[in-house]
Amino acid sequence: MLKYTKLMNEIELRIKNGEIRPSQPLPSIRELSSAHACSKSTVIRAYAELEKRHLIYSIPQSGYYVVQRKSDSKNHARQSVMDFSSAAPDPEVFPYLDFQHCINKAIDTYKNELFQYGTSQGLPSLLNILTRHLANYQVFTDANAIFVTSGIQQALSILATMPFPNGKQTVLLEQPSYHLFIEFLEYHHIPARGIKRTANGIDLNELEHLFRTGDIKFFYTMPRFQNPLGTSFDLQTKKAIADLAKRYDVYIVEDDYLADLENDSKADPIYAYGSSHVIYLKSYSKILFPGLRVGAAVLPTCLHEDFRMHKKLSDIDSPMLSQAALEIYIQNGMFERHKQKIKNSYYQRLQLLMKALTTENDTNCIQHAIVAAGVHTHLILPSEMNIETLIMKLKKKQVILETPKQQYLAGFDEQQLLLKLSVTRIEKKHIEAGVRMIFEEIRKQLPK
Repeated sequence: MLKYTKLMNEIELRIKNGEIRPSQPLPSIRELSSAHACSKSTVIRAYAELEKRHLIYSIPQSGYYVVQRKSDSKNHARQSVMDFSSAAPDPEVFPYLDFQHCINKAIDTYKNELFQYGTSQGLPSLLNILTRHLANYQVFTDANAIFVTSGIQQALSILATMPFPNGKQTVLLEQPSYHLFIEFLEYHHIPARGIKRTANGIDLNELEHLFRTGDIKFFYTMPRFQNPLGTSFDLQTKKAIADLAKRYDVYIVEDDYLADLENDSKADPIYAYGSSHVIYLKSYSKILFPGLRVGAAVLPTCLHEDFRMHKKLSDIDSPMLSQAALEIYIQNGMFERHKQKIKNSYYQRLQLLMKALTTENDTNCIQHAIVAAGVHTHLILPSEMNIETLIMKLKKKQVILETPKQQYLAGFDEQQLLLKLSVTRIEKKHIEAGVRMIFEEIRKQLPK
């Protein structure tokens, strides 16, 4: 990353965290140049870019100042609530201005092409960009294998309803899992089974038994930073799943929705160990914003025609303007810059959460999952605890919590009493206090 972009990210983060407030002067060019051991021209360029993004403004002979944002007046109400329940991205880090620029550029570049019907597979120029982009995640493929969808949810609905070459019917999901996909399967009466997943992973012997005897069409899994558990499969588990898939002719649908938050360069997806039976799904909603509605599915050759036909009949094409803007956003380096910014923001929050959990969890009857990156973790509570009462009492104190009960198939034995914890919607400065309040209330409910 260029030095001026690193400087921009740091200043932007300080503004977002409230370290530099509206109308407060920013450090002088000379001060920043000295503090960061960089040239004055680097600082000037960083400030110029921040001005273009309407984050700061300059006053001649006075210096640079932070712009008063419209959202600042709403921040007090938001900051008073400590929301550990939401997995939605933080609107405060959405790249509005950058993406607006890319939308305008896309219209200038493609003009009327964007407002006609496109191809069901996706904008050809975006497919070529995605071929190179996905290689950064160890997903090596060509443009013919990539299908752009209106979000990952659309890809899942198509995969669940289309026939597979193995002729099997049942969808296998780890439990807990993606609640909207569960609702889709149950609403459409699509055969589905669950396999328990915990912080320690899944039982590979049980998985093999289900693959061998369960008429499994595909196994839907989030190997990395699973929602709601927050944990990831280790290398041995990913290799074993890929091997079992090939051995028993079962497909793996790998939802790598938080790949951009990974810190371990050696943490490859399951796709890297067996692409012939792996469908790789890449989401852009968690790293950019949900309203973008653009996802990518990488499919084995044998699934191309059926997937293309099902997508065409349900949705002629995914929004062309969004696709063209995303192409420009990736190509000009804005995606990488934003990824680093949001990755750092969430990483800092997660580290504060893990530290607070270690400090406050002084009882042997409460377990918390230790995670190194991502946005989720969870608590395992004693089975005799009334979790609904706990949630209600904490809500009165402005601490919002949630169980993953909607993330299980109907009738699946949850076995463990889980409490979800996410850092996407909570301010850094409130994490420690929020965790302290959670454990204070938990202790009140524990047997004396």
